[in-house]
Amino acid sequence: MEITTYNPDKGRLVTLEVQYTPDNTTWFEEDDPDGVYSITDIGGDLLLREPGYRTPLLIQGLSRAAINHNRDKARELINLNK
Repeated sequence: MEITTYNPDKGRLVTLEVQYTPDNTTWFEEDDPDGVYSITDIGGDLLLREPGYRTPLLIQGLSRAAINHNRDKARELINLNK
């Protein structure tokens, strides 16, 4: 699936090819409109998705393991890179 995401390191939108699978993605319940919907490993980078139609955020050089698959740490990364 091709998606458009914001890359704060480049300061612009980028288009990526992403395959969401149980091996590379951690999904969370959509119980919080300001929460995190999923975190996905993509070639050494981390894709963070929020609920709804918000643009996903690509953090270079991180992985799900680096943030312990933690929703709160993912939210902190989103807040730091807005």
